[in-house]
Formats: sequence, C-alpha cells, structure tokens
Amino acid sequence: MSGGQMGYIKKIKPLLPFVGTLFIVCLFHFSKVYVLKFYPVIVNSFIFCVFFSSLFCKETVIQKIAKKMDGELSEFTRNYTRKLTYVWCVFLFINLSISFATVFMSPKIWTLYNACISYIALGLMFGVEYIVRIILRAKYDRGQNASTATDRDIGNYKTIGEEGKKGEHSD
Repeated sequence: MSGGQMGYIKKIKPLLPFVGTLFIVCLFHFSKVYVLKFYPVIVNSFIFCVFFSSLFCKETVIQKIAKKMDGELSEFTRNYTRKLTYVWCVFLFINLSISFATVFMSPKIWTLYNACISYIALGLMFGVEYIVRIILRAKYDRGQNASTATDRDIGNYKTIGEEGKKGEHSD
C-alpha cells in the first residue's frame, strides 16, 4: 500500500463503528429477516454467560476489573464485588429473558425494549450500583477509622492509667 492509501485508512478507521452501526440499523429496518431480532438475545446471552461462569472461579469478572483499577483488593472489596456479580447476573438474566420474549412480539415492542428500555435499565443499574458502592464504602471506612481510633484510645487510656498507678506507687 502506498502512503496515501494508509493515510486514507487511518482517517476512515474511527468512522467504522458508526458505519457498522448504521449498516445494522438499516439491515434491521429494511429487512424482514426474523433471525435478526435475536441479535440482542445473543449479546445478552454472551454477557450473562461471562458473568455467571465467573462465579465459579476464584475471582469474578468484577473482581478482576476492580483489581486492574485499584491493585490489591481488601476483604471488603472482594466480598462486595462477588455479591455485586450475583446482582449483575440476576439483572442480566432478566434482561435476557425480556429480550427473548420481545422477539415474538410486534416490531414496535421489540424496538422499544431492545433499543430504549434495556439501555435505560442498564444505566439505572450502573447509577444505583455506584451510589450504593459510595455509601457502603463510606460506612466501611468510618467503621475502620472508628475501630482504629477506639483501639488507639484504649491503648492511651491504659497508658495513662498505668502511669497514674506508677505515680501512686512511687509516693
């Protein structure tokens, strides 16, 4: 390939996802191929299988992502991410089931759910999970700081009490 062709390919490369999406939308819109309605079912099935199968591994998918972002995980984070994987599995299974059911419904209902409602539900799931994570992390951090402070204060009281007793014995 010449340098001009390489430059042209580099300019077009970022547009390929948009062109592919436009192609698929047109294919769905102008085609009567029934099998195309199974596309969301296939994608949801794949994602569900990845999350669900990770529950049987030492680290779940969410734990692996958290580990890449934060490094070593605390016990709290490991427990939270494992439970979160269960929650995501339930959500993904429900989404998969509804996507499958819409295949046999009218095209308007299929489009409404698979092109709108499922994405809103996904965004809500991310948002609610993020808020819950912040709240639980704050409670955990307060608990850790309180127990550390309590241990430190108890140690100080013992020291003060022991010094007082020493002072009493020395008189």
